Amino acid sequence: MSLTSPDIERIAHLARLGLSNDQSERMLTKLNDFFAIVEAMRAVDTTGVEPLAHPIAVIQDVQLRLRDDVVSEPNQREANQRSAPMVEEGLFLVPKVIE
Repeated sequence: MSLTSPDIERIAHLARLGLSNDQSERMLTKLNDFFAIVEAMRAVDTTGVEPLAHPIAVIQDVQLRLRDDVVSEPNQREANQRSAPMVEEGLFLVPKVIE
């Protein structure tokens, strides 16, 4: 996959970025270099290779140190919503932004 200058202009427009011609050319080069790396990785034959839960698992046994999922903070919803302009049933109300 390779991007062109119009692609970069469209992406910049969608992201609301104002890029100069020089910045646009550098972005084009960087993104195309990134896609070249992705294509090189995609070309590697991974048939029969088991997915890893963690990259270190190749060289040592990994045990994930997970903590219990317990509540550690009190519920402060009301205190946090006091400064909000509009709240209803514990939810922040915001103006409609989609027409």
